Amino acid sequence: MPAHLTNYLVMLPILAWIVWRRVSRQFGRQPIRRRRMIFRIVVFVLVGGLLALSGFHHAALAEGLAAGALLGGALGLLGIRLTRFETDPAKGDCYVPNPWIGALLTALLLGRLAWRLLVAWPQMQQAPAPGAMPPANYAASPLTMLVIGLLVGYYIVYFSGLLIHHRRFQRAHPGSSTEL
Repeated sequence: MPAHLTNYLVMLPILAWIVWRRVSRQFGRQPIRRRRMIFRIVVFVLVGGLLALSGFHHAALAEGLAAGALLGGALGLLGIRLTRFETDPAKGDCYVPNPWIGALLTALLLGRLAWRLLVAWPQMQQAPAPGAMPPANYAASPLTMLVIGLLVGYYIVYFSGLLIHHRRFQRAHPGSSTEL
């Protein structure tokens, strides 16, 4: 195997672990962890903002990201409406996400990543010139930016909705839930 492909061998197990964690959080009762959710909202806002800067160079990329973020926000509102909220004696305030929305988002992300990998595979077979950086065109497609925007918009709205529900739950049941 060419030496320049070893980076991809390192990244594949990490990517598989990230996907497994993502899929495992789409099913079953999940505790509300406020600090983690706030951190994720901040990360998604930063990622979305940084990717939006690519619109200065390619307007089609910014349009794809914006369209995806709007669709993702609408899907996030639907996800909140379809989420069941429960109280667990051990875990406190919990939520059960709608598995269909999570499965749809995961399938879109994996499908788009697989497609981009298939398209870029012939370029990856050639060793880069000495001292040259390999091209970083992971998001050089408006469709890829649409999928990324869909995820960014969905999770910002979804986690915000979960935090709003958690605040309402704490007001309705003072002292019954723990801060995680």
